[in-house]
Amino acid sequence: MEKLKGIAASDGVAIAPAFRLVEPDLSFDTQTISDPQKEILRLNDAFDASKSELETIKEKAKSNLGEDEAEVFEAHITILSDPEMIKQINTEITDKQENAEAALKSITDGYIQIFQGMDDNEYMQQRASDVADVTKRVMSHLLGVALPDPALIDHEVVIIAHDLTPSDTAQFDRQFVKGIVADLGGRTSHSAIMSRTLEIPAVVGSEQATELINEDQNVIVDGLTGDVIVEPTAEQVAQYQKKQTAYLAEKAEWQKLKSEQTTSKDGKHPILAANIGTPKDLPGVLENGAEGIGLYRTEFLYMDSNELPSEDDQFEAYKEVVEGMEGKPVVIRTMDIGGDKELPYLPLPEEMNPFLGYRAIRISLDRTEIFRTQLRALLRASNFGQLWIMFPMIATLNEFRQAKQIYLEERQKLVDAGQPVGDIKLGIMIEIPASAVLADKFAREVDFMSIGTNDLIQYSMAADRGNERVSYLYQPYNPSILRLVKRVVDACHAEGKIACMCGEMAGDQIAVPILLGMGLDEFSMSATSILKTRSLIKRLDSSQMKALADWAVTEAETNEDVKQKVEETVSEIN
Repeated sequence: MEKLKGIAASDGVAIAPAFRLVEPDLSFDTQTISDPQKEILRLNDAFDASKSELETIKEKAKSNLGEDEAEVFEAHITILSDPEMIKQINTEITDKQENAEAALKSITDGYIQIFQGMDDNEYMQQRASDVADVTKRVMSHLLGVALPDPALIDHEVVIIAHDLTPSDTAQFDRQFVKGIVADLGGRTSHSAIMSRTLEIPAVVGSEQATELINEDQNVIVDGLTGDVIVEPTAEQVAQYQKKQTAYLAEKAEWQKLKSEQTTSKDGKHPILAANIGTPKDLPGVLENGAEGIGLYRTEFLYMDSNELPSEDDQFEAYKEVVEGMEGKPVVIRTMDIGGDKELPYLPLPEEMNPFLGYRAIRISLDRTEIFRTQLRALLRASNFGQLWIMFPMIATLNEFRQAKQIYLEERQKLVDAGQPVGDIKLGIMIEIPASAVLADKFAREVDFMSIGTNDLIQYSMAADRGNERVSYLYQPYNPSILRLVKRVVDACHAEGKIACMCGEMAGDQIAVPILLGMGLDEFSMSATSILKTRSLIKRLDSSQMKALADWAVTEAETNEDVKQKVEETVSEIN
């Protein structure tokens, strides 16, 4: 029995065998062979096995993600069926008398170099990535090494990974993926956020999971405390099964609040909204009784495509969500690409610190043709419900004014063309300390502000939220952070504007009482946190929480002081 400690990233308890989502060693030695025909047969078998796998993955992707997302696997199958490439590899084997692994690498490396050299052709650049992926799959069969494919999982498992990308989690089937353990990450990492969206118990930042956990070992994941137990005893399994049952019973109690309005003990009505990444998240939003969508992360439209999504593709995605919310507000954030969110077909310059570099609104104001396409799609979708537009990573008033001007130009073009446009609110995401400090000036010009605490905290504390060595500095209750939050809320209210929060702090059960006391108008969080938060707010008196918030902002000294005070206060209420 081995016990690991990490960061509790997604609530719940899971017990299942480990599935290691870890890249295998595909190194090989170049060898001289005496029977070229035998090598060609090996190669053909590897190609056939790869095609069979890709057909299975494509069908799963089609049912889980939709036709468009499955197209990438069809492209991979097409590459494997290319007679010219196969002929070149066979010739390499025969002429050079070398093993299939060496011939495969030699020929495919040539294709990759050619495609990568087409700097001005985004489509061909993506083909380089496709060839590399296909080569890795064929090589795994030649070497007899299993390539872990989350889309091929057909039994209950706990995923063990060094880190998880959005594309990894997009392939997970919740019927089989029962838990997640990752070496890296924090509560605000993409793997953690996606785990909460999928309602999969998760522990991240474990540091050693991939070193210590072997394939098929039985694993317990406690997403409530951050504990991971490897090869548990029968007694531990029974103990955690009881904990799992108790948690599910508590969830069932929260579910009774699904159709209720969010109301504090003294009658205040803050809005509890959901954060989403794609239209496929909508059922979870409705199932958890969200009163709106406070953050639609549109970058996943770009990340799940092989090219820039068209205006019509974007329009359909936005329209589906706006219509699905039946008149409830939907806040859609414009493209937030850059930092750790890269697009293979949109090469960005190499930067020493991409999180502080060319990203989000900075790209939009520079590559205005991309920005205008997205704004037209949003404007068209605004006719089907209540749509608000939010600009990310705003640091200065001039950035907001420039973005608004482009928006107004595209709006006028549609109006002149006879295209009806809805009544849209324009807002900004407050995630840079400079904009929080200047919130009183911004409040005069925007319709709303939404505090993105994930980035606001990391920029305020000068600590990368994905770096486990400085994870202790992710301190949402630090009085310095709370002062910035209160400054934004007060600035909005002074101008009669709406103060929202769409960072993970909005669903944090320690932060919620303080935010209620500050008068935050809208809390937007992972859909799975909504009913739990509604249950908490129902027990709180906002006037009592105001006194707690005032103390936290003016008298508290540390993150720990605030956490302890909130826990004591809520405990007395219960």
